[in-house]
Amino acid sequence: MEIVDLLTEERVVDRLHAASKKQVIQEISKRAAAVTGLDERAVFDVLLERERLGTTGVGKGVAIPHAKTAELDRLYGLFARLDHAIDFDAIDDQPVDLVFLLLAPEGAGADHLKALARVSRLLRDPVVCDELREAANADALYAILTADARRSAA
Repeated sequence: MEIVDLLTEERVVDRLHAASKKQVIQEISKRAAAVTGLDERAVFDVLLERERLGTTGVGKGVAIPHAKTAELDRLYGLFARLDHAIDFDAIDDQPVDLVFLLLAPEGAGADHLKALARVSRLLRDPVVCDELREAANADALYAILTADARRSAA
């Protein structure tokens, strides 16, 4: 599972404005609904329900909100760089400015875990995170996120 399998250029958001964790989830739910065809409120509710189980703020300025829903037939990713860091109840109590949303079908057990592991591995790399924070625009963000897949294909 590669990031390029989860993400398209259209699903990379630069300078997402949000003042709170709830607002981040609302904004990414709206964008996810537009690309998946799901109801925006349904996406928001499933993400909020998952967040209540424990924060998806994994530390070092990164959050990976994720959820499963029966209405999907494949995995979807969406990446957002926030216009400023916000409190996300992260495990290290640091504010979050990089958010990678992952939505999966109910039956995507192993694939969902592989995708989560891949996203987590990528965003644990401090060099990648620094590059994402310094990127000029959404196109540059997408190029950084999918660089491994392009190197593997070459």
